[in-house]
Amino acid sequence: MNFSYYIAKRYLATKSKNSAINIITIIAGVGVFAGALALFIVLSGFAGLKEFSLSFSNEFDPDLKILPSSGKTIQIDSEQLGKIKQIEGVQAFSKIIEEQVLLSYNNKHTPAFIKSVDKNYLNVNPIENELIGGVWMHPLENQVVIGSLISKKLSLGIGGYNDALKVMVPKPGKGQVSDASDAFSSKSAVVIGVYSINEELNSKYVFAPYFFAEELLQLKKGEFSALELRLKPGVNEKSVREELISMLGDDFIIKNRMQLNDKLYKMLNTENLAVYLIFTLVLIIALFNVGGAIVMAILDKQHNIRTLHYLGASAKEIKRIFLLQGSLLTFVGGMLGLGLGIVIILLQLQFDLIMITTTLPYPVALKAENIAVVFATIMVLGIMATYIGATRISKVLA
Repeated sequence: MNFSYYIAKRYLATKSKNSAINIITIIAGVGVFAGALALFIVLSGFAGLKEFSLSFSNEFDPDLKILPSSGKTIQIDSEQLGKIKQIEGVQAFSKIIEEQVLLSYNNKHTPAFIKSVDKNYLNVNPIENELIGGVWMHPLENQVVIGSLISKKLSLGIGGYNDALKVMVPKPGKGQVSDASDAFSSKSAVVIGVYSINEELNSKYVFAPYFFAEELLQLKKGEFSALELRLKPGVNEKSVREELISMLGDDFIIKNRMQLNDKLYKMLNTENLAVYLIFTLVLIIALFNVGGAIVMAILDKQHNIRTLHYLGASAKEIKRIFLLQGSLLTFVGGMLGLGLGIVIILLQLQFDLIMITTTLPYPVALKAENIAVVFATIMVLGIMATYIGATRISKVLA
């Protein structure tokens, strides 16, 4: 192995008398370098976009959410709530009532979801940090906080008591309704704040005090839609989930943040995989240059190969020389490409070289798994291309 490695290094580092061989080797090295650089930057870019996309849901969604396994509401008595509070990993929880409603103001209407929360909600989700106007609602007042797009659709800002927003839900029951006014239950509230998180949420939710939806939907005491939990930093989510399941039984579904956004996670992961496969295909084409360079090197060194064979080197050892030469070429080109890619990503993170808007830099993320994936891809494909090229040895020694 030392003999093969020594010769392979000499062949790689020494220029050939044939300038065409040198050009082909340089082209192969540049191909590996460019392929590693491009693949790493693209994966880092998609990792940044993934973090950027998930940052909005991470700001809004709880660590764990307890939902009914069937129906719209759950009932958890005060004794069970006390036990949940005593679970070591639980930092805070909040009861939620959520229902689709129709919002009406000044002859303008828009559908939305009302999300009534209790006084502990800000301990679970500090959404008051996302307010772009006004203040958070009082838990005992007919006040609501609306999304910026809802505000735009209804032409409704933070108003006074004469600017009440009407919230309507269909009344439960069967049969035909003769009067449209009898078909809906309604309550009015004053808009006290406007939030902005992302386009979807800004047009979806109206936050209201817990009692507001409880009265509007005429729920029984202790009935609510879900229980949202915030876990302590560093706690084992799995152990908390198991405690909750043993405590509550099978009548509830417990979802974490990823499960609450499973479609978004699947879409982002699918896009990332598709881009990786496309760039890997381009890389395969580029790495054929490595196989071609090894074939040309074998043809150029035919006299040396025969001399080594006459001196006692086996065909396997000679083949290993060119395998190592191609592997070293792939390794050097790949490491240089990766190195430059890491520098570019660090510069983007530090100095915001590329901007999407005047205030928003293009998101990137430097992740160890991307470095490992690019290195492994380059080396595996490079060694395969080298192996195909090294099979020429058998013809030279024939």
